[in-house]
Amino acid sequence: MKKLVREFEFSPEQLHSVKELAHSVGVTEVTAGILYARGVDTAEKAQAFLHPSESRYLSPMLMKGMREAVELLTRARDEEWRVAVFGDYDADGIGACAVLSRALKTFGIEPYLFVPERSDGYGLSIPAIDRIFDEFLPDLFVTVDCGISCKNEVEYIKEQGAFVIVTDHHELPEELPDCIVINPKLKDDYPYDNLCGAGVAFKLAQALIGKDAYDLVDFAALSTVADSVPLLGENRDIVAEGLRRIEESPRAAFSALLEKPEKVTAQTLAFTVAPRINAAGRMGDARAALTLFTSEDEEEIAELAARLNRYNTERQKLCDELYTQVLEKIGEEGSFGNVIMLAESGWHAGFIGIVAARIAEEFSRPALLFVRRGDVLKGSARSIERVNIFEALRSCSDHISEFGGHAQAAGINVEADEFIPLKDALNGYIGEKYSREDFIPVLPIAGELGENFTAIARELTLLEPCGMGNRRPLFIVRAGRIEAAPIKPASPHVSMKIGGMDFVYFGGMKDLAVLKSDLEKTVVFEYNVSRFKGKEYVKGFVRTVLCDGMSGTDAELGSFENALRLLPKSVPVAHRMQKDDLNAFLAERLAACAYGTCVVVHDRRTLQNYPALEGLDIELYRPSARGAGNCIVLSPAPDANLNVFRDIAVLDGPLRLPETGRANIVCASDLSDMGAMKRVSTVREDLLAVFSALRRFDGAETGCGYLEAVRALRLPFDAYETVFALAVFEELGLISLSEGRLRVFRGIRTELTNAKIYTAVVRSKEEG
Repeated sequence: MKKLVREFEFSPEQLHSVKELAHSVGVTEVTAGILYARGVDTAEKAQAFLHPSESRYLSPMLMKGMREAVELLTRARDEEWRVAVFGDYDADGIGACAVLSRALKTFGIEPYLFVPERSDGYGLSIPAIDRIFDEFLPDLFVTVDCGISCKNEVEYIKEQGAFVIVTDHHELPEELPDCIVINPKLKDDYPYDNLCGAGVAFKLAQALIGKDAYDLVDFAALSTVADSVPLLGENRDIVAEGLRRIEESPRAAFSALLEKPEKVTAQTLAFTVAPRINAAGRMGDARAALTLFTSEDEEEIAELAARLNRYNTERQKLCDELYTQVLEKIGEEGSFGNVIMLAESGWHAGFIGIVAARIAEEFSRPALLFVRRGDVLKGSARSIERVNIFEALRSCSDHISEFGGHAQAAGINVEADEFIPLKDALNGYIGEKYSREDFIPVLPIAGELGENFTAIARELTLLEPCGMGNRRPLFIVRAGRIEAAPIKPASPHVSMKIGGMDFVYFGGMKDLAVLKSDLEKTVVFEYNVSRFKGKEYVKGFVRTVLCDGMSGTDAELGSFENALRLLPKSVPVAHRMQKDDLNAFLAERLAACAYGTCVVVHDRRTLQNYPALEGLDIELYRPSARGAGNCIVLSPAPDANLNVFRDIAVLDGPLRLPETGRANIVCASDLSDMGAMKRVSTVREDLLAVFSALRRFDGAETGCGYLEAVRALRLPFDAYETVFALAVFEELGLISLSEGRLRVFRGIRTELTNAKIYTAVVRSKEEG
């Protein structure tokens, strides 16, 4: 379960400083608190943060190696050297090539551009170098977004008779290449070290052509957002200026990819433009993206943009297929260590990074996916916020042929016989270095919904551009029963109103029953201000809903409904244990590993008998994440995913479960199928009485679930009896609650025994 933490808590002295900051800058204390907590703790810093500008660009000459690079490039121009620019195949590398190539042309050099395809591998390689020398024979070789870890390859270039300039932003290796190196992470007078590859190329462009380089900031902005570097400091100035450039006078390439959105934000670049640029490289045609960003032919640009759109559509399809395959493999091998590390020969190398990122997020652990090529495994690593995967890989470098990257992502090559030793070493290192708390997803909360939410929402737009390192602030509102409904019929999205503000919950239909129940809930949201036809609208975009599964009375009726729906399933083979033995078993499992154990309970009072479970997360109806973290699930829904767990313990009845994969199942020795079933009548006349009452409400609005229907119809029957009857009648096709309205179908002749739910309850009563 996700954990809510306060983004900031201030001492009295700090609170006084926050108030002074709010007064001096002219913002609310809410906004001032967010700024102060993020290191923007003076009026001067706040003005710079709230008003990013090209006027705050740092001098590129403060960067180590910059002066030497300019001198060498000046010599290359004056002596008419042949200059090659070597980039990477992702959005950062493509953007860096676009920046530097255009700057060099303005400077007076017509460069030769080269980006490898993913099949060639990441960064400099001897075959790629040979190809460049065969085609172009450069006198000077300049890298962008790569090269810092390529000491041997740089020596090879020098042996061919060329000078080398390496511009990169990745973590520094123990030994640097013996050439001119520009990297903001080097110790020098440059005060900012979080530029992306294109950001470094932009600084070189500044050094070469001065303010003429500012025209290239749109490329640098795209790469900065795409490479997930912090949107703070100079990155913030670059992205803000780039967004202004794209909105006010977009070049043809951006216009073709953006499809005329109403407003261009950092999120627009991250989720619309960057995936299309990356898709070209992932589909083996990085050159198409490079040509798109370097061409001046509008017809060619339009054709290339259409091609990248097709690539992106195909990429999404193939990524979904790979994701499904990875989940299947996780189900086979389990996911109970500190890392998830898998390899397969048939996987597409271009997509493993995307899927690894998705797995890392969903399982809340670093994920490393590899493609097997004979005796070599080529992989991508992605991590979670609190685990530095680059340092972890460095600690295990004895098992690695080659790797490079940064704290959250890395590329890695491993010999096949080192795969298991590396997995064991990473698991051990991460287990020793990090605590269990580090793996719990955290939601930093900036505040709660207040009365002046409209003013605050408008003011928070000043924090844009938001992204890595400058997240959109999250707020909470606490609620009981919420009046929520689908945005439109058959929509997966939900709209609702809480505390006077409208909310939209994308994909919220899965939680509709929880939203409308009396459970105590915490709704986590971010403010959104939109404009349509000249009018401004403030809404809350719901990020997640956390609920207290131990509160309210609706959870009991919901548990009964889920138990009913599960009754037709077969009873799994389970090892029965006495209560004390089962408690000891759970204590041992929970202490041994943070993953793999799921406890199923239908009656919350049962938990009092199992002290080993004290403090364990209680999830309502389904686990909130795929990660197989130890948890209690109160009455799992039929569609709950339990197949990621190693052990499932059922504490009370019924012993019916959703899909459990290969899990070992244990249960209490006194468990029976009855539970709340014993309170419902299976007598035909009693059910007919409910049906007769339902006929009078044909066409009435009921909501989409049985619990909503019980509250809406208020039939003169016990709530459990009504839920049971509704389930039986819907299975028999006598009624429908689809689209939130009761439909009663007359003239259908059937028998109660044709309903699996009915026969299962009858059987349970007979056996109970």
